[in-house]
Amino acid sequence: MVDPKTERLPHGTEPRRRAARRQASQPRRNGGAKGVIAGRTAVALLSAIVLVGTGTAWRTYHHVINSVTTSDAISDGPKSQGQEQNILIMGLDSRLDEHGNALPPSMYNALHAGDEENGGMNSNVLMLLHIPGDGSKATAISIPRDDYVQLDPSACGGDYCKGKIKQAYGDAWAAAKEKYTSTIKDPIALDAKARDAGRKAEAKTVSKFLGGVPVDHFVEITLASFFEIAQAVQPITVCLNERTRDSFSGANFVKGYQQINGSQAMAFVRQRRDPDESLNFTDLDRTRRQQAFIVSLAHQLQSAGTMSSPSKLMNLLSVAQANMAVDSGLDLVKFAQQASDLMGGGMTLFTLPVKDFGTDPGGEDVNLVDVDQIHSIVHGLLNPPPKPGAAPSTTATPTPTTIPSANGVTINVVNSSGKNGLGGDVEKGLSNKGFTQGEASTGSIRSSSSLLYGSGADTAANALASQLNMTATASSSLDSNTVEVIVGTDAAGSGPIADMASSTGGDDATTTTAPPPPPVSATSVGSNAPAPTDLSSMNGNGIPCVK
Repeated sequence: MVDPKTERLPHGTEPRRRAARRQASQPRRNGGAKGVIAGRTAVALLSAIVLVGTGTAWRTYHHVINSVTTSDAISDGPKSQGQEQNILIMGLDSRLDEHGNALPPSMYNALHAGDEENGGMNSNVLMLLHIPGDGSKATAISIPRDDYVQLDPSACGGDYCKGKIKQAYGDAWAAAKEKYTSTIKDPIALDAKARDAGRKAEAKTVSKFLGGVPVDHFVEITLASFFEIAQAVQPITVCLNERTRDSFSGANFVKGYQQINGSQAMAFVRQRRDPDESLNFTDLDRTRRQQAFIVSLAHQLQSAGTMSSPSKLMNLLSVAQANMAVDSGLDLVKFAQQASDLMGGGMTLFTLPVKDFGTDPGGEDVNLVDVDQIHSIVHGLLNPPPKPGAAPSTTATPTPTTIPSANGVTINVVNSSGKNGLGGDVEKGLSNKGFTQGEASTGSIRSSSSLLYGSGADTAANALASQLNMTATASSSLDSNTVEVIVGTDAAGSGPIADMASSTGGDDATTTTAPPPPPVSATSVGSNAPAPTDLSSMNGNGIPCVK
């Protein structure tokens, strides 16, 4: 069982392959003595969008916002239906800006985080922001950075591997930089290519870990943006349940409400230990600190006249310009208009639980997680039951139970997922859609599922591909009027293919995960304080008091 008193110490040496790759692309000094400062900058997103949440601000400063870095890295991924949006917030550990430039020396001195040669490209802050299409309350889900999960193959040299979820970005970035360094001579273009690889890998890894949740958009922010925004709007009011101090982060705070400046804000979100072991600090408490700071910062932006100060607005927008990247499909105007509502109490922030603390094969500390429980929790958070008396939703179009064009088309399934029985269950599910049941076989493990078809089966194949969020590909090696689905590891947990298998009533359908317990308040104290094994929640209004 997990020990709630476990103190999360600085991580040890990375696995050899990743460490060598990082050293080749991002030299480090001091052996990480300052510790990994996580991307703390998740706060930069909400502050930057809140600050343009009025028409006047947008009209005045749109030319700056239009200069924010954009990317098509996730444009080809599956998307949410209707008006719903899932936005992945990634806070990078890099000590550079979004254009790969070093920060001013004065900022490195204030950050106490080393210089441009420290840090790396891991996504140390990960938060999925879910905005429902019906205008109801938004949900923000924080993912602990050290959760030990399956990483996207692009972060693993083409094969599936496991690692800390934050590493998907950094490992894919390093692999891409190594791959293209001989063909892309412009360092800025090379870095942009590598960052796109990191963004795509992180989005795919998070999507799979959360149970096949689509990632519609991303916002990426750097370490510098956190400090600059905190400095621009200081002082900021925060609240702590106990007096606490920490020489590692520089934290020294009293109990209760207090005002802090930009440098103290760094310590506030960095702290993960205290000499008083009874406080039981863990890395998850630091995640809740980050959430509390986001809420406090938004409260400050709304109440301190920042929105009406041209100089402050320009300073904040300049931070976004230099230290933020978004996907090209994100409508920043619409997003900015939603921000004030989100920060006015229209959002709840959750921190996902861990099952235990352990080590990976390389000896690094990791968070062990129950993936089935995570899937259940996330599904419940993103699909809450309708309120009593509410009219049934009419926004979703029901998926047809049969495919008329499947009549006379044989369906074969190759199980390359490594999950016993999945191929047979998928075969049965597809035959229920009107296909002629063919052969279910087992193939070598593959990370990605695919759908192939022979001559005469193109209509049925494309109709099925639409239901499974896949692309149908013609294959001359298949018999005519035949469709073949190869089930990879990406379909072993959840998603359209797994759902089809569970609908057959096989063994998978009878094996269920117990409903997760209700969330524990992130502001509770004493014996009611959230443990690492608890799902915790925090309201997005007021100034929350946390550990």
